[in-house]
Amino acid sequence: MSAELTIGVIGAGRVGAVLAAALRGAGHRVVAASGVSAAAKHRIRTLLPGAQNLPADEVARAATDLLIIAVPDDALAGVVTGLAATGALRPGQVVAHTSGAHGLAVLAPATAVGARALALHPAMTFTGTAADLDRLPGISYGITAADGTVRALAQALVADLAGSPEWIAEDRRALYHAGLAHGANHLVTLVNEAADRLRDAGVLSPEKVLGPLLTAALENALRMGDSAITGPVSRGDAGTVARHVQELARTAPDSLPAYVALARRTADRVIANGRLRPVDAEPLLGVLADPAAADAGQLGEAAK
Repeated sequence: MSAELTIGVIGAGRVGAVLAAALRGAGHRVVAASGVSAAAKHRIRTLLPGAQNLPADEVARAATDLLIIAVPDDALAGVVTGLAATGALRPGQVVAHTSGAHGLAVLAPATAVGARALALHPAMTFTGTAADLDRLPGISYGITAADGTVRALAQALVADLAGSPEWIAEDRRALYHAGLAHGANHLVTLVNEAADRLRDAGVLSPEKVLGPLLTAALENALRMGDSAITGPVSRGDAGTVARHVQELARTAPDSLPAYVALARRTADRVIANGRLRPVDAEPLLGVLADPAAADAGQLGEAAK
């Protein structure tokens, strides 16, 4: 492991408490954490035994080597500004945040008083329980650091966590985070939308139907890229897609815009990689351009 660090964490939420617990497990000293809600206090007691629950400024003062700020994105700037203004930060101290969307600019008040800045984002979804610790080995961390010494520290910390560093340029943090959110957050929405539609169709246990299918689809997508796309859009089956559109409009109209948008993007990708010729895609694209006018019967005849 790297040299033992004295660490404090501001924000004992799902990410902060688990990341601090993992660093503690790697041999570092987590001496203080801040948490106000009952859930945060419980995490400090169970995941960070021995760490004091202190106000944010006192946590910052106690974290002589590394201060981790794990608060919501929109609250981050205010927390950093407040800590700097109250004199809670000191020269040489590394101040790191766990936001994927922010880089180093949000830490400018800290660097202005001599602290060193680090953006360290674990690319993982968290529950805030001990079960998360088993998921950390092997994950990637989106790192932004301007200082060579801090870069070396970040790399050592990620190694302590059995992770992999991904170096993200300051002006690419938002794009990096958009990719992760688009994949992980929207995936949860998509899966639950699919489960709801199966329930509407009379399926009693959608998770049993979707589990093997979606697991295989995800594995194939990660391994094969666009070549993993299957289904009616990839084949240009306009009639089938029109029937989907009509049924969704009738039974779940709130789901229709997302279905159409994703089907159109899927069509774009299979056309671009040569799986579907533009001329064969025209009836399908017509359905997606004007879902309200879709007539599955007419499209089925046209496709013959």
